Amino acid sequence: MALTSSQRLINLLKLDRKDILQIFFYAVFAGLISLSLPLGIQAIINLIQSGRTSVSWIVLVFIVIIGVALVGILSLMQMRITENLQQKLFIRASFEFGFRLPRIKTEELHNHYPPELANRFFDTLTIQKGVSKLLIDFSAALLQITFGIILLSLYHPFFIIFGLVMLLLLYFIFRFSFQSGLSTSMKESKFKYKVVSWLQEIARNNFSFKKNSNFDFALTKNDRLVSEYLAYREKHFGVIKTQISHLIVFKILITAGLLFIGGYLVLNQKMNIGQFVAAEIIILLVINSVEKFVIGLEKLYDVLTSVEKIGQVTDLAIEDIVSKQPDYCYTNIQLAAENLSYKFPQDTNYVLEKINLTIEQSEKIYLEGCNGSGKTTLIRILSGLLQPSSGSLYINDDTYRKIDLEQYRSQIGTIITGETPFEGTILENITFNNPLVSQEDLKWAIDSVKLGDFIKSLPKGLDTKIYPEGRQLSSSNAQKILLARSIINRPKILFYEDPIDKMDEDAAREVIDFITSADNKWTLIVSSKNTYWKQKSSRVITMSDGKIVNDTKQN
Repeated sequence: MALTSSQRLINLLKLDRKDILQIFFYAVFAGLISLSLPLGIQAIINLIQSGRTSVSWIVLVFIVIIGVALVGILSLMQMRITENLQQKLFIRASFEFGFRLPRIKTEELHNHYPPELANRFFDTLTIQKGVSKLLIDFSAALLQITFGIILLSLYHPFFIIFGLVMLLLLYFIFRFSFQSGLSTSMKESKFKYKVVSWLQEIARNNFSFKKNSNFDFALTKNDRLVSEYLAYREKHFGVIKTQISHLIVFKILITAGLLFIGGYLVLNQKMNIGQFVAAEIIILLVINSVEKFVIGLEKLYDVLTSVEKIGQVTDLAIEDIVSKQPDYCYTNIQLAAENLSYKFPQDTNYVLEKINLTIEQSEKIYLEGCNGSGKTTLIRILSGLLQPSSGSLYINDDTYRKIDLEQYRSQIGTIITGETPFEGTILENITFNNPLVSQEDLKWAIDSVKLGDFIKSLPKGLDTKIYPEGRQLSSSNAQKILLARSIINRPKILFYEDPIDKMDEDAAREVIDFITSADNKWTLIVSSKNTYWKQKSSRVITMSDGKIVNDTKQN
């Protein structure tokens, strides 16, 4: 059962319950001091009114001043705690995203664009600021309202009615406008992300949008998305405006009523002037707290919406990785598929259907077939990226042991369509700073994919920084970096999807000769438009409509 945004927020705050309890403790203490100040002012006025200026009057003045200072100090202490809380929220969210994004099941990403999911991290900033403000302002407001009503009731029974009216106001605000405010906030946020996503597409394909007609299309679509965003933003503002309007009417009625009735009680000597002034100060504090509470609802909507947006990422299922030291290791790997079928989530048609296949160690296999035949899906299932919808995939005929993805992936190298170098140095892109990679292995991998001359030509060599997606590199050199990465750990199996399609013919042939060489004992499963792979492979598998229609071994 999916959690509501309120439940998500509560679960988030539970992790820092000690800090939150401290904030409430300081809020209680500050609230009591704040509401004791009117009593001190009342006593001072009574002394002045009676003409008895003495040491007591001076002492009371100093007590009131000390109370004001204490409230300020307590506020500063609350700020320190909330700053720590904000830092912890940021750290926790960054590691949560960093852990989950690589581990999300590939099937879960079928209808999602991963970079757009990463954008949800920015909602952490809203949660940081929002939670901090809510904890301080809401706790102080609620406590001041509660203590204020209790204190006012001691002056005259009329103030009990005031307290009941106050509580009814808060109830009606929540009862009739909270859900609509949260709903419009969610929809507003949805279109906000659509606008950001489209701007990302414009930035990613900026060259395509330089042409005037394409540029007009970009702005027209942006205008439509922004208009939809503004429509829901306006609806959300309408809810906030209604809440504030109710608050203004309430303030007018309460202020007028209290001034008239308070004046009447003083004139009829049911309250003295000191009590009247103190009561008015308390009432102003309470009204101000109610105002803070109502205005703070917009911040609450923002926080709940942000928690929900992040929750849509954390709700995506992640791979079940067994984090234990395996009691076995792979020397040779045999893969076997038995009646293996696959369909994408929410689809009814199978992409692969009843695949039966055995792959022995060191085989060099070329997958061929037209677009949509199932080649890519088969490679991704064999490499552990996708899980079969039905049927079985065995490693070394180990039918009784669940495949340990962590161990299996340590033995394979992959290049998947759309994969690019990441922002970092060339060395980081090839080795991921793995301390187990020796200089000999690094040199072997670089020379084997014909990357050495290019790296030598760079002033900083392996320490040269690469921009995201390898923007400053030629397509050929970007692919060579991925190839070096895939073989650096001398894997048992290589899974390739069009690994050399950006290289010129001579460079491609050199790489293919090396990868398919009998000296390299790894297994190769490759799908590519370059038919030289087929000539150098020991086995050709032809696919059509998700089925293997031909499986031929070559000399």
